[in-house]
Amino acid sequence: MDIKVKQIGLWRTEVPRRPGALAAALEPLAQQGADLKVVRVRSAPGRAKRNIVEIYAGEGRRAATVARAAGFSLSPATTLLMHGDNWPGFAYAVANAVAWAGIGIRDHEAGVVDQRFSSTLTFATESDAKKAAAVIRKVIRAGATSDHGAQ
Repeated sequence: MDIKVKQIGLWRTEVPRRPGALAAALEPLAQQGADLKVVRVRSAPGRAKRNIVEIYAGEGRRAATVARAAGFSLSPATTLLMHGDNWPGFAYAVANAVAWAGIGIRDHEAGVVDQRFSSTLTFATESDAKKAAAVIRKVIRAGATSDHGAQ
């Protein structure tokens, strides 16, 4: 079973909730050739007519420069990016293990295409994210030794 877990920093900006706002926020990134690995959009808390756009365009100085130039700022929360072979019950196994470790998940998004999944989990602190990553790696190892790894 091939599942990767990586700590990432999401870049975020706030946009009006109207048609075309997401495209306008992403346009300067596309013009600079940014290869976006994550794009998330959600309602801005307490702001009925605003959305938060979060992106991850990779590591390094160029990715940070492009994101800043497009009006994004680094989020104070810490996110784990997971991707790899999908198996039924994996999201529950992760959520359950993280909960039993006493760690709260702030945001979680996941999707599956064919037999591969991609998921982001956001935590309030870097410490929580590091603890969660260790717990998740245990879940992955346990899954690899079960029949899930053969699916």
